[in-house]
Amino acid sequence: MDNNIAIPFIISAAISFLITPVVKRIAIICGAMDMPKDDRRIHKRPMPSMGGLAIYISIVLVSLIFIPMDRSLLATIIGGTVILVSGIIDDIWDLSPKGKLLFQIAAAIVLILGDVRIMGITNPFSKTLEIIPLNSLSIPITIFWVVGITNTVNLIDGLDGLAAGVTMIASLSFLMVAIRFGYISIIIMSATVAGACLGFLPYNFNPATIFMGDTGALFLGFILSALSIEGVMKSVATIAIVVPILILGVPIFDTTLAIFRRLLSGRSIAEADDGHLHHKLLRMGYSQRKTVIILYIISAIFGLCATLIARINSKGAVILSTMVFAVALLLANELGLIGSRR
Repeated sequence: MDNNIAIPFIISAAISFLITPVVKRIAIICGAMDMPKDDRRIHKRPMPSMGGLAIYISIVLVSLIFIPMDRSLLATIIGGTVILVSGIIDDIWDLSPKGKLLFQIAAAIVLILGDVRIMGITNPFSKTLEIIPLNSLSIPITIFWVVGITNTVNLIDGLDGLAAGVTMIASLSFLMVAIRFGYISIIIMSATVAGACLGFLPYNFNPATIFMGDTGALFLGFILSALSIEGVMKSVATIAIVVPILILGVPIFDTTLAIFRRLLSGRSIAEADDGHLHHKLLRMGYSQRKTVIILYIISAIFGLCATLIARINSKGAVILSTMVFAVALLLANELGLIGSRR
């Protein structure tokens, strides 16, 4: 493994691993405890939350050491800090969905001010890689993407180790795609995020001793949204939109199903339920560990497909990605993962 990848990865993992016990004590002192107050929660006893603070500290420190400071890095750190604050508030005192949304929009605007935004969409069927500029739509589309991806990771954070592992796999996938385009800063950032998640997993994998909470889930979702914009969507390639959607296939798929499920039942899309993919797998008889591993494998398959598609760089990328999603949808339907809540 190249030093540009190995050293930030190892240091990030070590920092996250070493400071998580400290963060756990801080969470207990601050009262950041996740209570098993409804049937949707799998754990049966109060659990320290806010573990994402260890992941945040690790990512920020290693990024500042190994990545040259520029507007995009500064915007990512500041925006990530805004998201972190919202997560800490929610983990300790609870924050309304509207409050979270305001923080997320503010963080997205910070990214845009740092020139981290989706400027155009490539026409996948154009022989000359024609770019369709978004112009005035660039800002609202970027905000929509950042807010959407930020929340997808938060929504899958329902089992021990699930969000951390899926994020690690997604980060490694972004790393492989960034290597294809030669984006050194994104390579380092992706390795750093993956390392931070790996260092946290020994405490978070079932049976967990600490949760990352909204502090971690929202922050990681935000970082993945920034990585996808900087690492893929700014490239002049037909896969600019397809690849990040594939890499984040599990959380995006789960979130999409959740939105439709709640709308069809006449409930608010912000209302939590127990109809997520991991809940469905648990009801099929799988243990927590097996459920998480199954979703890891699915995430890895999506990530592998994305890295392969990134090498095609033609309309074939769109065709193949459509086939991948179609097969995934059919398999999910056969397994009973699509449908009623119960």
